[in-house]
Amino acid sequence: MALNYAKCAEEIFETLGGRDNLVSAAHCATRLRLVTVDNSGIDMKKLENIEGVKGVFQSNGQLQLIIGTGEVNKVYDEFLAVSGMTAATKDDVKAAAAASQPLPFRMVKSLGDVFVPILPAIVAAGLMMGLVESLGQFIPSFAGSDIYGWMDLVSNTAIVYLPVLVAISAARVFGGNIFLGGTIGMLLMHMNLLSAWTAASDPSQIQYWKIACFSIRQVNYQGHIIPIIISIWIMCQIEKFLHKHVPSMLDLIVVPLVTVFATAFLTMTIVGPVFIVVENNILTVVKALLALPMGIGAFVCGAIYPLCVVCGIHHMFNVLEAGMIAANGMNTWLPVSCSANFAMCMACVAVFVKSKKEKTKSIALPAGLSASLGITEPAIFGVNLRLVTPLVCGMIGAAFGAAFGAVIGVYGSAYGVTGIPGFLITTHCTLQYTLMLALAGAIAFILTFIIWKEEKEETTTEAPVETEVVPAFEAIEPGVYAPIKGNVVSRDSIPDPTFASGVLGDGVGIEPEVGEVYAPFDGTVMSVVDSKHAIALAGPNDMQMLIHVGIDTVQMKGDGFEVFVENGQEVKAGQKMMNFSIDKIKAAGYSTTTAVLVANSDNYANFKVEKTGKTELGEKLISIQ
Repeated sequence: MALNYAKCAEEIFETLGGRDNLVSAAHCATRLRLVTVDNSGIDMKKLENIEGVKGVFQSNGQLQLIIGTGEVNKVYDEFLAVSGMTAATKDDVKAAAAASQPLPFRMVKSLGDVFVPILPAIVAAGLMMGLVESLGQFIPSFAGSDIYGWMDLVSNTAIVYLPVLVAISAARVFGGNIFLGGTIGMLLMHMNLLSAWTAASDPSQIQYWKIACFSIRQVNYQGHIIPIIISIWIMCQIEKFLHKHVPSMLDLIVVPLVTVFATAFLTMTIVGPVFIVVENNILTVVKALLALPMGIGAFVCGAIYPLCVVCGIHHMFNVLEAGMIAANGMNTWLPVSCSANFAMCMACVAVFVKSKKEKTKSIALPAGLSASLGITEPAIFGVNLRLVTPLVCGMIGAAFGAAFGAVIGVYGSAYGVTGIPGFLITTHCTLQYTLMLALAGAIAFILTFIIWKEEKEETTTEAPVETEVVPAFEAIEPGVYAPIKGNVVSRDSIPDPTFASGVLGDGVGIEPEVGEVYAPFDGTVMSVVDSKHAIALAGPNDMQMLIHVGIDTVQMKGDGFEVFVENGQEVKAGQKMMNFSIDKIKAAGYSTTTAVLVANSDNYANFKVEKTGKTELGEKLISIQ
């Protein structure tokens, strides 16, 4: 009796606890792969007893339901329909499962997720700002022109209002309403609030609102990133809570109103003030560090400066620089900021040189150029922070550059100008400034180029290539013929409990000698999984077959696999269907043993494995009647 796919999907959905307990869903060749909010309340025994579910287990944060070849995709389609979820790739599910990782990993990933969609805006803005400001520095008459004012306005918009972009993107990442997120972002950048940059330079201009026992600073969050992200996370938690507890008829009025006011109040009375205390303490520590001899303090400051940019608190150092200029005309903080900016630039350049991905190159080069001109947000958020290793290498380069600059006496006659334009305020120490940038940049570039390893780009599905039928196959009798040359082992010897148990059908395992897969009979391709490591076929006498190359090779995401067939394609016995790299599978730490299983083996009265041991292509493996 055929499986009722809709009923199976509905029962799975209900047993899992409905939509509120589901995060993401995808499927591979045999299994429904799910990420749930909480597994503790799921009746696993009931789940296993659902007709169509052949087994249940948990792995790497995923709940995996064994459905079987040829049926899992149909159950999946019905599951999407009944749950209202959208289709997800296995990478989406993997990303959702990553939510169970330790907090530091989740925080870094969340930062990356927030910035990826807004990269084009900040990369373009950073490069334009650097060019416009450099022209203004080199050509003083241009700096006072109308065209300069207009270009400056256009170029700096994305950076000035970066908190708004971050708020919208963060709301999307944290599952909130992006328009409420945008409202919070604009609120914290409201024109009636004093600019944070002005407040840092002249604290006497700061005014306060007195509300109950709270004093709210009338200062915006220009240049700040972390407090914005924290605020939006709080907003999303409030919004979700209200959606669950406010009656539907009042939801449209109550939820937005309470969410915005509550988030604004918590941000301005708790999140913001805490952040101000942190900034003040950092300034105190930095002043103490810079007083240390032999550039030790500059070394530490150079290393942590990029992290200050990540947190959006680097503008507070303008207060420190202004005080230095006022005291003796010497900005000795300059080696720190300039070394850090140029190190971030050269880490980006190293990524550009080493990367083989066009998308990465297209971001890394302009981001690096922007950093060389003193605007580092595109380089840090667009490239280095997301890839982590370049950020660390850049921090090391910044540390050594800053220490070297402090020791040889680099200082600026003004502040607010870094990178290549910094030569304009270091005319008294041009050679020393050049050597400092060269050292910081060289260390960052060399370390990044040596240490950073680019993740392999997933291969894309291309049109099937017509391949010849090899003469070794002479499928004159119904059955399964060896699709791979190698050593045939019994099904229960396959190093995967699901395959070995027979729950996905009877058959054999093959330890391949050559990374090539051929059609084991005349049939039709039922399914080629996204990661290209498995193919399902329909054959004579309604036979359904799974050829699954390697164990857990789904994690390789297609790297090392090349498929020559597509869904629905007719194949002849001996027609090449796939190439795979045995070396890459082994290097990734996975077994190459390939499962060759007849999914509906129970339908045949006489099912017999004909061959074990060393096998050539086209030898008969299984006979059926």
